[in-house]
Amino acid sequence: MSLGCKKVPFLNLPTPIEYLPNISRELGINLYMKRDDLTGLGMGGNKLRKLEYFLYDAQQHGADRLLTVGGAQTNHGRLTAAVAAKYGMKCSIVAADDYPGEVSANILLDRIMGAEVILKGKDPNRSEDEQIHETAMAVKERYESQGETVYYIPMGGSNELGVLGYYDCAQELTIQAAELGISDSRVITAVGSMGTYMGLFCGLKDIESPLSLSGVLIMPYEESVRAYAKTYFDKVKKQYALEFDADKSDFHIDEDYVYGDYNNPVMEVRQAIYNMARKEAILLDPCYTGKAFNGICQMVRDRKIQQGETIIMVHTGGQPGLNTPHHREEFERELMDGIKIL
Repeated sequence: MSLGCKKVPFLNLPTPIEYLPNISRELGINLYMKRDDLTGLGMGGNKLRKLEYFLYDAQQHGADRLLTVGGAQTNHGRLTAAVAAKYGMKCSIVAADDYPGEVSANILLDRIMGAEVILKGKDPNRSEDEQIHETAMAVKERYESQGETVYYIPMGGSNELGVLGYYDCAQELTIQAAELGISDSRVITAVGSMGTYMGLFCGLKDIESPLSLSGVLIMPYEESVRAYAKTYFDKVKKQYALEFDADKSDFHIDEDYVYGDYNNPVMEVRQAIYNMARKEAILLDPCYTGKAFNGICQMVRDRKIQQGETIIMVHTGGQPGLNTPHHREEFERELMDGIKIL
C-alpha cells in the first residue's frame, strides 16, 4: 500500500532481520534485529528512509542546498550531508549546541562529506526550539540572498513527509516477519523526534499488520509524549486521509528508561552496548539504540516483556556517536584495563 508520494529510491532494501541467539538465551526471549543501520550512504541509519522522500521534494523545488537542524552530533545531519553529497547539493547543519572541543564523531563525518556545521551556544533564557529555528532561518535567508534555493528539513526529518519512510518500513517488516514465521512479534524502536515510531505506527495500522509496536523513549519531552504523539498522528491522518483513528492510549511508549536527559552518558546503557557487542558483535550507539536495547533488557526484568516473547528491535544506526567526546571519555575510562602497553 502506498500513500501516493514520490521518492528517490537510493537504498538497498529490504534491510535484513537477524536472529540474535546469544542475547535471546540470556534474556529468555526470542530477539530479532531489523538492521536499518545497514541502509548504505554515509554509514547508514534510519533517517535515510525519510530522506528518500525529502530528496525528491527538494529536487522538485530546484534546491541547491539542504538545510537541517539537530544536536551537534546529529545522525540526521550526517545522513542529510551524505544525501547532499551523493546528489550534487550543498548542505548546512545548524545545532543549538556548544562546540564539543574537537572535530570528531558525526561532526567529523559531516565535514569529510563537505557539509557546513553551524554551532550556536544555547541561551538558557530561551527555548532550544526557538533558538535553533531562528538560527536556521537566518542561514536560509543568507544563502537565498546569494541566489541559492534552500530546502529546509526539520529535526530528525520528523514531519508529515518524513513519516513515510517508516510507513514503508512497516510494510517491509510485516512481509519479512511472515516469511520468518514471527508475525506475532512486537516491534520495539527508540523514540526521539518520533518520526520513525509514528511511521511504523501508521504503516502497521493501515495494513492491519499482526505486528504490535512499542517505543522506548530516549529523551524527556516538555509535554506528555502521548499528547505529542496524538497531535503528530492527527497531522499525518489529515495529510494522507487515513481511514483509522488513534487515541493517546494507543501509543505504547515506555518512559521509564530515559535516565534524565538526551544523549547523556549512562552506565547502564554502556553495559548494554558492551553486552550486545560481546555476545552478537553488533555495535549500538549511546544515544538511541543503546538506550533502546537497555530498555528491552529492563523491560524483561520488569516483566513488561514476557519470557518466550518474540521481539524485533529496530537498529536505527548512530554508531558514530560512540566517538562523541563525552561518551568516549567514559568508554575509555571503563575499557582501559584491557589495553596492554608493552
